Amino acid sequence: MIVVLDPHCSLKQKAAVVRFVEQRGGRLLVSVVGEETHIGLIDADARSLASDISAMAGVSEIREVAPPYPHVSRDYQPESTEVRVGDVVIGGNEVIVMAGPCSVESGEQLEAVATSVAADGAKILRGGAFKPRSSPYSFQGLGEEGLALLSNMSVMTGLPVVTEVVAPEDVELVGGYADMLQIGARNMQNFRLLSAAGGHEKPVLLKRGIASTVEELLLAAEYVVSAGNSRVVLCERGIRTFETATRNTLDISAVPVLKERTHLPVVIDPSHAAGERSLVPHLARAAIAGGADGIIVEVHNDPDNALSDGAQSLTLDGFAEMMIELRAIAGAMGRAMETQPTLL
Repeated sequence: MIVVLDPHCSLKQKAAVVRFVEQRGGRLLVSVVGEETHIGLIDADARSLASDISAMAGVSEIREVAPPYPHVSRDYQPESTEVRVGDVVIGGNEVIVMAGPCSVESGEQLEAVATSVAADGAKILRGGAFKPRSSPYSFQGLGEEGLALLSNMSVMTGLPVVTEVVAPEDVELVGGYADMLQIGARNMQNFRLLSAAGGHEKPVLLKRGIASTVEELLLAAEYVVSAGNSRVVLCERGIRTFETATRNTLDISAVPVLKERTHLPVVIDPSHAAGERSLVPHLARAAIAGGADGIIVEVHNDPDNALSDGAQSLTLDGFAEMMIELRAIAGAMGRAMETQPTLL
């Protein structure tokens, strides 16, 4: 339920409404929308309070229909949120590209990829140290050794690092090395993990589950933000449908839908959606044209011999070519992509 206050409501009247809700055990969220002040009731028995609140001085109207994710809803915060990762801002006018290998395999492999993508304009280095895999016999990552390699490469290239955390007990460990915590599709509804990430200071990249609705993604984000961490970036990475021509079906429509419903930035993962290297640049171009704030893409110096997801990983030359195309599309959309290499 949303309580809309009169534009001429006094501070004393506003405080009386807030105090009334809090005294009855409710939590609330106050926001300003144009000339209106909105007070959103989060977990109180809103209907039982509606008649009393509507009669209070300074109250203009009661709107009973409100999204179940108040902290991330654009109804409560109309202004778009910009999330800072190191010195990089996601959600502003600049389109941000996050690139790197699916898995960190060795220092030599990571250096080859990181230095190349940095020179071609990537702003954030991605790489997996802990890898949840469908098969227990697949490569599971290097663990803390991989985290240390990512951290060292961040110093070398100047790129902040995003890497996946797969368990609540690992949040502090991963946060000690990385600049951004990734919660993958398989863990989107791991509520203990979401709450643990919400209690950490590092920003969170939250991927949509393979069979999750937009509302379920926003509710997962609400877990993180309600726990105290408002620095969340949403990622559409394709959903599982009846179609088998691609690994997943990329839901481009999720970008404008999310932009209407939430103030959080939205990026797209074309690699996991496509599952095939040749398709990745096409989906990346569609992502930027569709209004995404960036992409996260897999790149490998020898993808045919990669330990994980080689088929969908771009070559170094393929990534460089794609970046030229993306800059043209970003410019046509009135957005920027830095053309100067960030390599130190």
